[in-house]
Amino acid sequence: MLKLFNASIRRLRRTKTEDVIQASLIVGTLLALLSSAGAALGQAAVPSNPFVDLLDGIYQPAVHAPNLGLSQVDLNDGSYSQVPIYDVSGIPGTKLDKPVGTFYVQFNGNLCAYHYPGGSISAVFLNMIGDTTYDPDGSWTFVGTEDLNILEGTGIYHPFAGGHIHMVDVLKFRASDGAYLEHCFCYVSH
Repeated sequence: MLKLFNASIRRLRRTKTEDVIQASLIVGTLLALLSSAGAALGQAAVPSNPFVDLLDGIYQPAVHAPNLGLSQVDLNDGSYSQVPIYDVSGIPGTKLDKPVGTFYVQFNGNLCAYHYPGGSISAVFLNMIGDTTYDPDGSWTFVGTEDLNILEGTGIYHPFAGGHIHMVDVLKFRASDGAYLEHCFCYVSH
């Protein structure tokens, strides 16, 4: 009888240990499911602060631009041009070597807008420091920096309202076809 009792105690101890292990596995699985449920339910990742993007390409007129939910800019007033945005670091949900958004700028004004995955920002140019070189054919190249204040943000970029953008820019005007070619790194912070 004592042997049977000791065997039952050993089985009971093993069962409790197994139960604790099994409970731990269940709790761990539930925690993993709950943490991934936020992403599955559409809770967007937030951009890093600061983040860096690259404006790169040939400007085109902004025709039938989307409503970005920004009150400071009217992208369809005929004064904006657009160029693709590429992620350098910190923009969530992006892939390398593919445009992630669109930059809109007034060449005869001081406003701009950035449209990213998950939201947008508008900004105003404060100053421009640099050098412009001119070619005999009327083409020119500006190399320098610009500073901007962020006026407003939507979506996951809402916390950047009141922040700052520092641009390191190479902007070329090609006289042969009137094209503006952009290559500009933007350091965005709040």
